[in-house]
Amino acid sequence: MTLHADNAISTSPLFLAWQQLLQQQPRLRTRDVAEQLAVSEAELIASRLGLDTLRLRPHWTELLPALESLGRVMVLTRNEHCVHERKGVYRETTVAASGKMGLVVSPDIDLRLFLSGWHSLFAVEQQTARGLQRSLQVFDQQGVAVHKVFLTEHSDLDAWGALLARFAEADQSRELGLQPAPARAAERDDRQVDTAALAEDWSKLKDVHHFHAMLNRNQVGRLQALRLVGRQWAEPLATGALPDVMTAAAAQKLPIMVFVGNRHCIQIHTGPVHDLRWVGDWFNVLDTDFNLHLKMPAVAQLWRVRKPSTDGIITSWEAFDANGELILQLFGARKPGQPELEAWRGLAETAPALEG
Repeated sequence: MTLHADNAISTSPLFLAWQQLLQQQPRLRTRDVAEQLAVSEAELIASRLGLDTLRLRPHWTELLPALESLGRVMVLTRNEHCVHERKGVYRETTVAASGKMGLVVSPDIDLRLFLSGWHSLFAVEQQTARGLQRSLQVFDQQGVAVHKVFLTEHSDLDAWGALLARFAEADQSRELGLQPAPARAAERDDRQVDTAALAEDWSKLKDVHHFHAMLNRNQVGRLQALRLVGRQWAEPLATGALPDVMTAAAAQKLPIMVFVGNRHCIQIHTGPVHDLRWVGDWFNVLDTDFNLHLKMPAVAQLWRVRKPSTDGIITSWEAFDANGELILQLFGARKPGQPELEAWRGLAETAPALEG
């Protein structure tokens, strides 16, 4: 199935403004165009309806397992400062009975999906400098991109057409029903936190997946907990150590886990990294199956974090922006039931902590 234009596109002032802006700045990405035009990225994509874009039914329980039929794809998840791209087959997908959570746990594509925040879905067939680009694009109720799936040269175009025919919305309206972002919960004053109780609760963790529940029990934010729990469990590092540790991991051919996410999706790469390059302020991994693009000046804080578990101490590096939002996490490659790689722990512990 190929999307065809109709006359509806001429009635979209937003699309026309987009094209005028691209004439002046042809290298602008969609996200940057949306920012300059003071609209959400979802609204911008919706302005293409009737040209090369189709609105799909957001029936995640049925749609997500159907993505396996597309064959080899590239999945993209990002936040404000970091983009994570991974190639593979979208398989081993499960959606909870509630429909609020999903998992993809294949060796190549590894995702944690918080589906209650997934709102609108579009199929896009857009001509680019590299040819026709086909993608599925998911947005939240604020119109912010959550997750995207791009076809590759190895994808099944017949399956793509069948997917579009199966999930096409009858109503191709540009109305998205967007809502303001929920207010961020205010943290308690540090002086109100029982730091002894926090450290005790932290020390009793049995599974890293129980970390968020522990934070909630102690009524602390993630970064606040790192500040208050004590240096046995969390230490601040110089932000410049982040590309250094990835470079060292590449030199050692050490398999690592790279987590990047937003409020509604976390995407994980597991394996070694190889081709590391700086492009301006961006630190990049440019491997065949895994690309990472990290805007280093946005990393305001970097922490070495140790969490106890039944498998021993699990060590991560966690990068935060100036607003305290998590940008990226690094771990040594491991599966539940396995201890942490000694080589990763040795590397992760090499960088000196900042003085208090």
